[in-house]
Amino acid sequence: MRRSPNVMNNSRVDLVVVGGGIAGLTAANRGAQLGLKTVVLEKGVEEKYLCNTRYTGGTLHICMDDIMAGEETHLAAIERICDGARPDLARAVARNAGRAVCWLQGEGCKFIKASASPHHRWVLAPPGRVRPGLDWEGRSGDVLLRRLGENLAKRGGTFIRGARAKRALTENGRCIGVTAEIDGATKEFNAKSVILADGGFQASLDLLRNHITEYPEKLHQRNAGTGVGDGLRMAQEAGAAVAGTERFYGHLLSLDALTKDGLWPYPYLDSVVTAGVLVGKEGSRFTDEGLGGVNAANGVALLKDPQSAAVVFDDAIWETAGRHGLIAANPHLPREGATMYQADNLGDLARMLDMPNLEQTIQAYNAAIASGATEGLSPPRSTLKGAPMVIQAPPFRAAPVVAGITYTMGGVSIDGNARVLSIDDTPIEGFYAAGATTGGLEGGSGVGYVGGLSKSAVTGLLAAEHAAGVPAH
Repeated sequence: MRRSPNVMNNSRVDLVVVGGGIAGLTAANRGAQLGLKTVVLEKGVEEKYLCNTRYTGGTLHICMDDIMAGEETHLAAIERICDGARPDLARAVARNAGRAVCWLQGEGCKFIKASASPHHRWVLAPPGRVRPGLDWEGRSGDVLLRRLGENLAKRGGTFIRGARAKRALTENGRCIGVTAEIDGATKEFNAKSVILADGGFQASLDLLRNHITEYPEKLHQRNAGTGVGDGLRMAQEAGAAVAGTERFYGHLLSLDALTKDGLWPYPYLDSVVTAGVLVGKEGSRFTDEGLGGVNAANGVALLKDPQSAAVVFDDAIWETAGRHGLIAANPHLPREGATMYQADNLGDLARMLDMPNLEQTIQAYNAAIASGATEGLSPPRSTLKGAPMVIQAPPFRAAPVVAGITYTMGGVSIDGNARVLSIDDTPIEGFYAAGATTGGLEGGSGVGYVGGLSKSAVTGLLAAEHAAGVPAH
């Protein structure tokens, strides 16, 4: 994709797409496929510009299930785990998930079955998850972006690198284009339709502070660092509503990931947390571990000190749940230099951690498991993502953790056609959003995770098709 900073200034096209990740390039290609004169504005300047798609492991799933499981299965899962999801958007994602995979295959994207788990049946090839730390070049999302970029060029689309969109242009309640800063100059791009697909706001400390946590600087940026909320700001300035901005998708990482690159984006500690106990500064539980690692990461982010938490487990958990996953905590955490405390009894472990309530917390937890009364704990301990295990087999271990934020689950409100909605819940004509820029699907009280790549591919298709006048599927 050649950088073309001087094209299209003050000229009218059919479609302007803001952002060159999977959502943006899916939308741009589908639009061009349907005959729309299309321009993509990507703020990255390098040929392999960074974005979250570049870093992805490549798994397309819906709610951790096979993406080909079917509309009703998907809809039931979304409704179960994402309380508050917008019904028409949930239905559209459920209905079109499998079609999005087929469309990507038609674009030349390859898939493999990465494991026996249902959610690993459709993984971009070559897969991205092969070792701890970053490992993306020539893999997964990197290959996908190259393929979609080449396809867009063949279809006559224009891709402009070094173009940072700044403002949505509106006229009589309709979006008619955007302005972008290119080489220090502001250029205007007039269009019949605009699709915002620039990712979430996970890398903006100001927006994180406004929407998610008082201490965003104490999170780990488990992302490409490029999602700073430009699309969210542009949409709000144009009168758009937002939804679900208080939640994010991410994982619990070793606290040492802040200083050791081999400890992010993998391995993470979600399976250990789901089997064990997550405690705060004094050694008391503060969240329901049974809701899974994404929920736990959000819980850690809300602490007064988001770097004070630790996951506590025993040898049995370490040798079972600790080995779950393609890049498991056991043995990769210690291999990559993660801090782990170990003691022959809980009292000594509590003293090592300086957590006076820890021993009492674990005793109460074990007793609740033995009596089958974990729902009576405070906070309760559910089993949605896995059953709790008693912590009784020495050596006892603890690993300090940090919340690694990958992308924000909320953002610009859209409907089932990916149209941007105004604060009175009516569509803004000519204005669309796709991928992690959007809100209204994931999140809710249990921080329900649908799937970032899947959501992006589906909403990218829906936005382009509606912009081209194609009837909804």
